[in-house]
Parts: sequence; structure tokens; C-alpha cells
Amino acid sequence: MDCEKIGLTIKTLRKEKGMTQLQLADRLNVSDKAVSKWERGVGCPDISLLPELASLLGAELESLLNGEIRSRSTVAGNMKKLKFYACPRCGNILTSEGDAAIYCCGKKLAPLAAQKDKEQLTMERMENDWFISGPHPVEKDHYIAFVGILTGDGLMMRRLYPEWDIQARLPWCAHGRLIWYCVQHGLFYRDF
Repeated sequence: MDCEKIGLTIKTLRKEKGMTQLQLADRLNVSDKAVSKWERGVGCPDISLLPELASLLGAELESLLNGEIRSRSTVAGNMKKLKFYACPRCGNILTSEGDAAIYCCGKKLAPLAAQKDKEQLTMERMENDWFISGPHPVEKDHYIAFVGILTGDGLMMRRLYPEWDIQARLPWCAHGRLIWYCVQHGLFYRDF
């Protein structure tokens, strides 16, 4: 552990929260001298204090320990750069517009790497919708978990389950990106 980096991070986050060293110390039941030592890099907080310290400062424990709290600039204008995450344990599907640390079931998830058009799902216009279907297996351990359409300013997604055929209706749009996630083979896309 780099006590200087951790101390600088604590100081930066404390000031962003508008707290004094004494206020932070009181909430952690330590002395303000202890907080001062941490911020000067003379020592590090006791391991038992780290979860509460991270919570008080609004930081992730891992980022606090690495001393790497970065400000996130807003990703402007293109939802097609959306990142998808899938939890292999519970099946949750999560998204992020930019870099993020995403956790589910106690495990940090990596963003899914999208592959171009392997499954050959079909898109047919039906009234004011796209009807999406395909010949993918529908088994307990091998199925498409979701299909969606990404446009420059939005995402419309339908969750699918192993008991269901691959059929979904999504609002029609002229241009976008069809996306789908196979639990065995990963994330796929096709621009239209």
C-alpha cells in the first residue's frame, strides 16, 4: 500500500464532501491527528476502518486503496458506445455509458466485448415495430438473454429466458444497432 497516494485520496475526497479532519475523525471514532497522519502519508488507516471510510467518502474500497479516484467526464452524445456487463452467477445485465467498476454477486465484472453478427437474427418490420427472431438454441445453459436496439440517444431492450423462443418486438427506428447476448458465446451486434 502506498500511504502517500491513499492519504492524498482521502484528503481530496474529504474536501469534496466538505468535511474537516475533525468531522471525519468523529464519524470514524478516531482522533483528528490520526486523519492528519493518513492525509500526510505518515500512516494508513487501520484495515477495520477502511469499509466505513470508503462509504463516508463515497468511494469504492478498491479505488481508495489504490489511491486512484478519477473524476468521470460525461460521455456525450452516442449511446452506441454503451458498455454491457453480465453476471455469470445470477444473470443480471448491467450497462454503463463510460468506464465504471461494476460489481454483482460480490464479483467485479468486466465489460463484454461485442462481436459482429454471428447469430444471424432476423429483423422484420411489423407495423411500428421491429420483430426480431432467430434459430438460436433455447436450452437451460445456452440461450439469448436479451435483445436490444441501440440508437444515438437510447436503448430499448427485451429480456429473454431459456423457456422462451427467440421473439421480441422493439420500437421501429430507421438506423441503429441490433444487439443480443448469448450466455455461452457473448455479446453480438449488427448495424442497420
